[in-house]
Amino acid sequence: MTRAAPRRRADTQRRGRRVAERVPAYVDPSSPDAVGATPGGADAGRAAEQPAGDRRDARRDARRYAHARPTSRPTPDREASGDETVAPAAAASPASQEHCEAAASASASVMPRRTPRMGRLGVVGFVTLWLTALALGLLALAASALDVGPDAVGGIGAVIVSTAYTWALAARTGGRPVIFSALTLAVGAAVLALDQDELRTGAAVLTAAVAAVLGVMLTVPARRFPQVVRETVVAVVIAGIGTFAALGYRPVVDVARFQYAVLACAMVCAFFLVYRLGAGLHGLGRRGMLVVVVGGVMLAVTLLYAELIRRYGTPGLVGSVHDGVVWCRDHLGGYPRPIEALLGIPSLAWGTHMRARRRQGWWVCAFGVGVTAPVASTLLNADIGILESLVSVGYSLVVGLVIGFVVIRVDLAFTGYPSRGDAHRPVGRRAAREAEDASAVRPEPGRARALL
Repeated sequence: MTRAAPRRRADTQRRGRRVAERVPAYVDPSSPDAVGATPGGADAGRAAEQPAGDRRDARRDARRYAHARPTSRPTPDREASGDETVAPAAAASPASQEHCEAAASASASVMPRRTPRMGRLGVVGFVTLWLTALALGLLALAASALDVGPDAVGGIGAVIVSTAYTWALAARTGGRPVIFSALTLAVGAAVLALDQDELRTGAAVLTAAVAAVLGVMLTVPARRFPQVVRETVVAVVIAGIGTFAALGYRPVVDVARFQYAVLACAMVCAFFLVYRLGAGLHGLGRRGMLVVVVGGVMLAVTLLYAELIRRYGTPGLVGSVHDGVVWCRDHLGGYPRPIEALLGIPSLAWGTHMRARRRQGWWVCAFGVGVTAPVASTLLNADIGILESLVSVGYSLVVGLVIGFVVIRVDLAFTGYPSRGDAHRPVGRRAAREAEDASAVRPEPGRARALL
C-alpha cells in the first residue's frame, strides 16, 4: 500500500453519505422530476449530464424507498400553527415536496384538528338561555305559590326547573345534556299527565337529588376563606332553588323517608362523579382515605343517632330534645341542623379550599351533599315555613363555616406553610400565608365549563 492510497480514499466521497445528502427520505419513482427519470422525459438532458454512477445510485435508492413512509408526518397542532417539519431534501426537489404536501393533506384529513367544543360566545349564549329557562320556571313556581293562574302552573314550572338543572349537571360533568334534558322533560310531562302520587313523589326526589349534586358540582376552587364562603353560599342557593321545584310536583311524602331518599341518591351520584374527578381511588392518598373514612363515619353516626333517638329514645330524652328545639324556634327563629353544621358545610368549605391545591379536594367536596341534600328537601316539611327554613340554614352556615375555618387552618399548619428548615421560608406568619396562597395555582375549568 502506497502513501497515495489513504489520500485517494480521503478525497473520494463515501457513497452512502453522498446518497443520504442527495436523495430525500421519500422519492416517488413515478414522478417526472425524480432523479432517475426516463430518457424520454422532460429532464432527460439534465439526467444525461450527471455521471453514470450517480444516475445508477439514484435509481437504486429510488426503488429502495419507493414503498417507505415519509419520516415527517405533520400533527394536527403543527398543521394548525403552520409549523410543519419538512426534510431538507424535500425542499430541494419540487417533486418530493409536492408528494410530501399531498401526504400531509391526506394525514390531516384522517386526523381531525383539535378545536374547542364551544367558543366564548357559544358559552355566553347557552348560559343566557339556561338562565332564561330557569327564570321562567321560578316565575311559574311563584305564581303557583301565590295562587295565580291555573293549578298546572306549578307543575310546569317544576318540570322546567328540573330540565334546566339536568342540562346544567350533564354539561358540567361532561355528559350528554341534550339527551338527558329531553328525557327529563318527557318524564316530567308524563308525570303531570298521569297525575299519580307515586310518580309525583318520585319526580320530587330525583329533582331534589339533582339539585343537591349540582350545587356541589358548580363550585370552583377557593384559594382564600372569603372565596370559600362564596362557594358555600352558591351551593346552598342552587340547592334551595331545587326545593321549590320539588315542592312544585306536590308530592305526598313522609318527611324522614323523603330526606333519607334524597340524601342517599345525591351521595351515590356525587361519589360516582367524584371518582372520575378525583382520579379514582388511587388518587386518594393516605390523607384522602382518612378523610373519606372519617366523613363516612360521621355521616353514619349522625343519621343513626338521630334515628335512634326518634325511634327508641326514652320519653324524657325525647321531650328534652323537643323542648330545646321549640325554644330555639320561639326565641331564635330557627336552629342549626347537626348534619349540615357538623358535616356538610365544613366538608364543602374544606373541599373547595383543598381543590385549589390538590385533587383530593373533590373527595372532601363529595360530603358537601350533607348540606345541599337537606336544603333541597327542606320545604317538603309542612311544619317548617320558608322564613324558618332560611333562618335555620343561616345558623347552619355560621356554625359550619366556623368549623370549616378551624379545619382549614389546622390543615395549613401541618401541610400548607413552608417548614422551618426551608431556606426560602418567608419571615412572618402573614408572609408565609401569602406565599401559600400564591402557590395555590391548581387549574380547573370555570363555573360555566365542563369539568370532564
